[in-house]
Amino acid sequence: MIVEVLTGADERPEARVVAIDDLSRVALALGQVTDEEAAEVLARSGLGRLRDDGAALLDAAALRAAAEPRATAAEWAAQWDAMVERARAEGRLSEDGATIRVNVESAAGA
Repeated sequence: MIVEVLTGADERPEARVVAIDDLSRVALALGQVTDEEAAEVLARSGLGRLRDDGAALLDAAALRAAAEPRATAAEWAAQWDAMVERARAEGRLSEDGATIRVNVESAAGA
């Protein structure tokens, strides 16, 4: 699953959740947007926030709410739970389970 921040309609950055059925990883992919634009879009969408260390914190509940209604994979909810447990085991899940620390990468074509 990937949260993308890309330049959208009218050249305004927007966030979208893609690769919803691939829960083998979770990442934030930035297109040709500034860090300030990305931070503003993530905050406005409620999906998360950038950190200063090249990572981001994604809101687990908001991410699930954005993805689950569009999921088509069998057993998606169980795969989600397994992904969250992997994040916990890897130390990427906050203590309260509210946020998942993810890597920030370049979006395809950016």
